[in-house]
Amino acid sequence: MKKYTYNEKKDTRSGFGAGLAELGRTNPNVVALCADLIGSLKMNEFINENPERFFQIGIAEANMMGIAAGLTIGGKIPFTGTFANFSTGRVYDQIRQSIAYSNKNVKICASHAGITLGEDGATHQILEDIGLMKMLPGMVVINPCDYNQTKAATIAIAEYEGPVYLRFGRPAVPVFTPTDQKFEIGKAVQLQKGSDVTIIATGHLVWEALEASEVLNKKGISTDVINIHTIKPLDESSILESVNKTGCVVTAEEHNFLGGLGESVARVLVKNNPVPQEFVATNDTFGESGTPTQLMKKYGLNFETIVDSALKVIKRKR
Repeated sequence: MKKYTYNEKKDTRSGFGAGLAELGRTNPNVVALCADLIGSLKMNEFINENPERFFQIGIAEANMMGIAAGLTIGGKIPFTGTFANFSTGRVYDQIRQSIAYSNKNVKICASHAGITLGEDGATHQILEDIGLMKMLPGMVVINPCDYNQTKAATIAIAEYEGPVYLRFGRPAVPVFTPTDQKFEIGKAVQLQKGSDVTIIATGHLVWEALEASEVLNKKGISTDVINIHTIKPLDESSILESVNKTGCVVTAEEHNFLGGLGESVARVLVKNNPVPQEFVATNDTFGESGTPTQLMKKYGLNFETIVDSALKVIKRKR
């Protein structure tokens, strides 16, 4: 069993900021737009180095999406920045009509996603955004797990031609993936190899899945742990290769179980190899105000719940 450690914790939104700054130095077509949240999106470095390639739209997110779509016509690669709630729910019509339907090369970059937004409460915590975005034809949906992977994903999506939804978060989380990683859209990352149960996780729940794997290993249970950073297009072959071996699966995500990663995995399984599955996700509910740690514990988005779910799904397999 591979042992994962970390030396520091950093927020994934800072990974986005670092990736955007690097793109500013290497790709002259990259432009950035923000809805009055420069500091929250960590866009300062890009702006300081490329002031002529930044557009402050203000609290007018729908207008920002329309402007971004228009900029692509002139060959620009716009990166929009605001909270995930305002990047999706508030502007869904504009994304659907002006970006997705028109297949515009816009990168929708969404910070403060999920329940770990924390103290801002339920009105700002979106737990439905993955579902909203993955149902749009042609939309790529990416949810990286740490600072390094978010930086790599930000750089990678500039090379992809078409609309992308990039989701990241506010709290500092363990940095455990390589600094020099190559980010491949649509390609899962195998973190642990095992034979008893598959754990498929995305975003902040990837580290929790690794911690769960350690606990299960001490109980004599061997786990496959897969980091699904790209929810659409989904790496179906990696999922099936794993569950064909283990015979059961736990999916883990900081999102409603309705419409998220778990349902995407279930669709693959029911078409190819139906096996028992347990979902670690929020249960058709809004969040509430609290610290990220408090909320992750209350809503069961942690390694303890993943362990319990793994033990449960293994019994169902038998």
